[in-house]
Amino acid sequence: MSKQPTSTEDDPALEADVFARNCTSRPVLQNVASRWGVLALVALREGPYRFSALRRRVDGVSERMLSQTLQTLERDGMVHREVLEAIPPRVEYTLTELGAQVAERLESLIVILETNMDTVREAQANYHRSASPRT
Repeated sequence: MSKQPTSTEDDPALEADVFARNCTSRPVLQNVASRWGVLALVALREGPYRFSALRRRVDGVSERMLSQTLQTLERDGMVHREVLEAIPPRVEYTLTELGAQVAERLESLIVILETNMDTVREAQANYHRSASPRT
């Protein structure tokens, strides 16, 4: 008897299913949908960024977290890192084709949220007014 593959890593012919526990697409989704992943990808839609400029654009991210986020997104094929020949050497980050597709959809989500913050704040206020102790 042969054992059934449990993920697309075991059998690349299997269709990705992010809802499946062992699907290799799940950690990629987690990387993209992380707080810093979303913001870095959408910021890079504006064009190439050097690390320090991207860190200023993504206000509040630590140097370490941004570095880890960019490495993860580069590994997943979303971000391209290019070392430019200059003195001192410069590093520039851009989106790959896949990264651009993902960032476009993330930006749409951000726009929906930003344009509906009055509705969100009202819902939050209503929730807190009517909330009884919950278990």
